[in-house]
Amino acid sequence: MKRDDVKKQYEDLLSDYLLNRREDLLYAAQQLSKWMIEQRISPEEIVSLHAAVIKKMVPDVPQAIVDSFDMLIEIMMGYGIAYREHESLVHRQQELEYEIEVAVGMQQTLLPETLPTFPGIDIGVISVPANKMSGDYYNVVDHGRGKMGVALSDIIGKGIPAALCMSMIKYAMDGLQEGSLRPSEILRRLNSVVERNVDPSMFITMVYGIYNTRTHRFFYATAGHEPGLVFRAKERKFENLPTRGLVLGVSPDATYTDYAVDLSPGDAIILFSDGVTECRVNGDFLGRENLRQVLISCMDLPAQKAVEAVYQQIYRMAGYELNDDQTLMIIRRK
Repeated sequence: MKRDDVKKQYEDLLSDYLLNRREDLLYAAQQLSKWMIEQRISPEEIVSLHAAVIKKMVPDVPQAIVDSFDMLIEIMMGYGIAYREHESLVHRQQELEYEIEVAVGMQQTLLPETLPTFPGIDIGVISVPANKMSGDYYNVVDHGRGKMGVALSDIIGKGIPAALCMSMIKYAMDGLQEGSLRPSEILRRLNSVVERNVDPSMFITMVYGIYNTRTHRFFYATAGHEPGLVFRAKERKFENLPTRGLVLGVSPDATYTDYAVDLSPGDAIILFSDGVTECRVNGDFLGRENLRQVLISCMDLPAQKAVEAVYQQIYRMAGYELNDDQTLMIIRRK
C-alpha cells in the first residue's frame, strides 16, 4: 500500500467511524496503523490528517478545538523526531547484527573443521565462546615426518576486533608452521607480526608446541599463556608445564624459551585458555586445583569425550554462565 493510499484510507476510515461508531472500524484502525509505521508516516502527519478530516466533516467545530490540534501537532513533532531516531537506531542495529553474523561465519572458517589423526595419539578439543564472537584460537597441523604442530591462543579483546586479530594470527601461522622451526622461533616471528600490526591495547597469549609422534616428546614454548598440565597415568597425578615468555605484541625484542616433556603410555598434555580456570564458581575463580579435580574424573574417557565432559561439569558449576571464552585441548599418548 502506497503512502497516499494509506492517508486516503485513514480519511475514509475516520469519516465512517464518526458516522457509524462501529467496533470493527476501530480494529481496522489498528491494522492500518501497521501500514502507517511501514510507510514511516510520522505522528504529526497523522494528527494533521486527523484534524483536516474533522474540519471537513464538522464545519462548525469550535475554534478552541481547531487551535488545540495545532498545539497537538507541535507536541507530536517531538515524538516524530524520537520515532525517526529510533528507526535509525533499529536499522543500524540490524546492520551491526548482520556484520556480526558475517564475522562469526568468517571466524568459524579459521578454526579446523576436523582434527588430523596420528598413530598412537588421541586428541580432543572443545572451544566455546562466551558470546557470539570468540577470542580463543586453536589449531592442530600435520607437519609430516611424525611431527604434529599444536597451537592455542587467547586474544585479550572481544568482538569483531578479536576476530580480525584471530584471522591475522591464523594466516601468519600458515606461513610459519614448519616442522623444522623450533616453537620458540615460531613465537618470536609471530610476536614481530603482532607488534607491528595490532593495536597496543590488544595482546595475545599463546602456547605453541610440536609433538613428535615417534618419540612421544612434546616440545613447546609459551607467550604469557596459562600454563598447561601433564597427566601422568601411572601415578594419576598432574604436573604443571613450565612456562616463560611475554605475551605477543608487547615488545619487538621479546625472546622465548623451548621446553620439552616426554609422555609414557596413557600420559596426556592438557592445554586450555584462562577462561577455563577463571570462570566464576560461587563468586570465586574455578582455579587450577578445582580444574584438576574435574579433569581426574574424566581422564579415563576418550580425549574428545573427556574435554566435552570437563566443559559440561565446569559449565554446571558456573551456574550455566560463561564470563569468558573457554577452550580445552587434551593430547593423550595411547
